[in-house]
Amino acid sequence: MKQFKMNKKILIFCSLLSAFSVNAQKVWTLKDCIDYATENNIDIKSKVLELKNAKIELNTSRMSRLPNLNANANENLGFGRSTSRDGRTVDNTSSSTNLGVYTSIPVFTGFQIPNQIRQKKFNVSAAIEDLNKAKEDLALNITGFYLQTLLYKELFVIAQEQIELDKKQIEQTEILVKSGKKPISELFEAKATLANNEVTLTENKNNVMLSLLNLSQLLNYSDAENFDIESPDISAIFLKDLNDLESANKVYSHSISLRPSIKAAQFRLKSSVKGLHIAKAQYYPTLNFEAGYNNGYYYNFNLEEGVKNIAFSDQIKNNGSEYLGVSLSIPIFNRFTVRNQVRQSRLNIEQQKLQLDNAHQILYKEIQQAYFNAVASEDKFKSAEKSVEASQIAFTHEETKYLSGKSTVLEYNNARLRLERSLSEEAQAKYDYIFRIKILDFYNGIPLYDK
Repeated sequence: MKQFKMNKKILIFCSLLSAFSVNAQKVWTLKDCIDYATENNIDIKSKVLELKNAKIELNTSRMSRLPNLNANANENLGFGRSTSRDGRTVDNTSSSTNLGVYTSIPVFTGFQIPNQIRQKKFNVSAAIEDLNKAKEDLALNITGFYLQTLLYKELFVIAQEQIELDKKQIEQTEILVKSGKKPISELFEAKATLANNEVTLTENKNNVMLSLLNLSQLLNYSDAENFDIESPDISAIFLKDLNDLESANKVYSHSISLRPSIKAAQFRLKSSVKGLHIAKAQYYPTLNFEAGYNNGYYYNFNLEEGVKNIAFSDQIKNNGSEYLGVSLSIPIFNRFTVRNQVRQSRLNIEQQKLQLDNAHQILYKEIQQAYFNAVASEDKFKSAEKSVEASQIAFTHEETKYLSGKSTVLEYNNARLRLERSLSEEAQAKYDYIFRIKILDFYNGIPLYDK
């Protein structure tokens, strides 16, 4: 009997969803909503940019092993008096053009470069987990909005059923008034009740439209007017028994290896350790290999008679010079800068350890809360089901009395109001229960939707 009642509700619910989707170009599943939001949400896009930036920093560290290559050129003009070759002071105007190409290759940097590369790799991994966490948070948020919309649609169904009962009551009351079993005032009361419930129906319909709008805005979907969602098969959820679920401690132990927030904190801790190695590297000497080439052209505007400037081609041929060498830099005293950087790096390691501990505590609290919320929501849902069954029996009994003229319209409406309230509370308890189960599934590594 209970299963038949559930199937009946599902059929009514699906028909309602079809009615709301007549003008829609597409009916969105929960998977559609999450996939679309993942591609279009602003926060997700921001995290993607942060990941790209971390990868660029990693590439920069890797390329620091390569030699650099730079060229320079300068042009100088000289005016005024200068000493000539024979020792006289004469007015002289000259120009010089200098060209050079230089390269430097790091040979030893105190292991700074390899540690920088490892640190940037950890930063990239942390950025990936930050992106995954943002996607998970968005998916949970969308799931909550999605289920809220389904709840409002079911409340709309309940309001529609009440309207049908009102119309049926008016027809029956008219018959009773004509037969003299009821006063005309009860007919007016029945019509007033219909008018009030029509207002409630309108409010429920507006709630459905508003919840669809909120969900479409969360997805960053622009065509909100043609947006509607699909009703999933929720019957399988009610087959789950919370007694068969793992305890909160077991869920936590399983979830540690899955949660991006924990992974990101672990990678940042490893990155901070490499930061300490990078700071200590400044205590070591650095050795670079260097090479360069220089050339120049010189021209004197005030040459003595009979003396000429050497031709440009000859100067370029003869003025070139090359050099090879190594440069060694040994830190002796740097105003305690390196020492303080090492201290700061150690403090950063301690800070990242605290962040990791905090991430573990937050996760444990979330799982505990999710587990006890699921247990409480299951109890509430079962109580709501019993309340609906009792209210249905009471209403059926009161309806029989009313049709036989043994009950007033006030008593009839009170019984029907209790049934309506029970149905609404059952719907709310049901979707709250579904959401709590979804959160537990999430912490157990079960996807929020069927892939």
